[in-house]
Amino acid sequence: MPRLTDLSALDGKLALPEEHAQVLVIGGGPAGAAAAIEAARLGANVVLIDENPLDPQLFGLDVPLLYGGRMSGAVQRRPIEQLLAANPALEEAIELGVDVRLGVTAWGLYVNGPALRALPAPMVGLADESRSWMCGFDQLILAAGARDVALAFPGWDQPGVVGANGLHALLHRYDAFTGRRIVVLGSGDLGVATALMAHGRGLEVAAVVEVLASPPAPVAGLAAAGIPILTGHVPKRAESGRDGVERLVLADSHGAEVAIDCDTVCLAVGLAPAIELLNSAGGRLVPDGRRGGHAPVLEGWATSLPGVFCAGDAAGLVGGEAEAIEQGRRVARQALGAGAEGGPIPGIDAWAYQAAWFEALTRDADPSLIVCQCESVTRGDLLDLREPRYLGERSAPAMARDLRSLSADGPLNQDQIKRLTRAGMGPCQGRRCREQVALTLAQASGVKPADIPLALHRAPVRPLPLKVMADWNETAEMTAGWEIWFAIPGQWAAYDDIGTEREFVTPFGGPTEP
Repeated sequence: MPRLTDLSALDGKLALPEEHAQVLVIGGGPAGAAAAIEAARLGANVVLIDENPLDPQLFGLDVPLLYGGRMSGAVQRRPIEQLLAANPALEEAIELGVDVRLGVTAWGLYVNGPALRALPAPMVGLADESRSWMCGFDQLILAAGARDVALAFPGWDQPGVVGANGLHALLHRYDAFTGRRIVVLGSGDLGVATALMAHGRGLEVAAVVEVLASPPAPVAGLAAAGIPILTGHVPKRAESGRDGVERLVLADSHGAEVAIDCDTVCLAVGLAPAIELLNSAGGRLVPDGRRGGHAPVLEGWATSLPGVFCAGDAAGLVGGEAEAIEQGRRVARQALGAGAEGGPIPGIDAWAYQAAWFEALTRDADPSLIVCQCESVTRGDLLDLREPRYLGERSAPAMARDLRSLSADGPLNQDQIKRLTRAGMGPCQGRRCREQVALTLAQASGVKPADIPLALHRAPVRPLPLKVMADWNETAEMTAGWEIWFAIPGQWAAYDDIGTEREFVTPFGGPTEP
């Protein structure tokens, strides 16, 4: 019997990627650069991409890090020379023949699997400031690093509240930080390292603030640098002036307020692995507070997706640059079949520390506290499951529900809450509110943060101009099939009528435009 072929199916009609790399590395930080260098030394053809220098518009959206409006006009120049000077490993990679591309964004990962079987090859969607294209690969190494964890307090939604990685990027990658006097929130390893880094760059660190009774990390370096440590203090509000933050008001354990003049408040309570690409492609993740939050399921450094590997902070927060470099070397060797030793080394429970800060910040918190800046969703909106205000007055059934009543029907889910309230639907794609929404759900339902499912990421995982995404290499076979896949002109036609004179006649008797 001859094989039946559906001429309108997608199979075989997608274009091949415009280019192909034996090893494609996403991320040019310590782990990514080390992976590219090791792969090149092993004889592989390597392409390394890094989204820095960023499109200047992304700084205002706080993507991918929390820059907090504290960048100078230097970011408009997209200074590649500054980036290379801050990361000499990239120059070493170039000398070894690695195709290093800066200012290129990875916006999507596509690998055939249970829900996708029509791809001609595994591929990554890439884009620069003028166009987008697909790059195929034999082996893909994700070394996208980590993003800032933001926690809300009154006044955090104004210029001058930055993340630890956002501050580090502005100081080191761009030399474009405009602040002078900062307060660092958090005295864990991240907070201490951030305070010392800022002090070493000539900034005045007015204080390191900790809600716990004692710092969770060694602080001898802070004392040696003359940086005050205020334990048992909670941020009450950041007061603003013409250019944003002008002072931070704290409350001690007795409720007495202390005001500190500053132009920047740095959130150094935590980081989260940047797993957007892996998650959008269906890669398996596991809630693991000791690796920083939701992290990839790994065998050595291999993810659940064939040919896709992960290292550095994206695989689980690492203990420092030296460890990230070693991870990069190991992932390259495993990807090329030269060894498969090791795996991420778990640290302290990041969720436990973030939850302690969250409990302190939300104790007696005003319901009007903004949680999702992009969509102006407040803490009260989340707790009451309030739909967007532009929909008008709330109905009685809507007013009868809240997070606690919803949790009685089963575990709360961030994607469900996003659809009800729009929290996380803005252009930053949840990067400023994802963790605090999850902590709010956990707090309201009396469960651990690990019990709240991760909100899904979808491509494009970076906000891109439509003019970039619209330039698409569509094959003639794809063009011929659009009306079937998306039911555009012949949407009322029965399948058997397709291709006949009856295709463009509606069930109501009138013709449609072919």
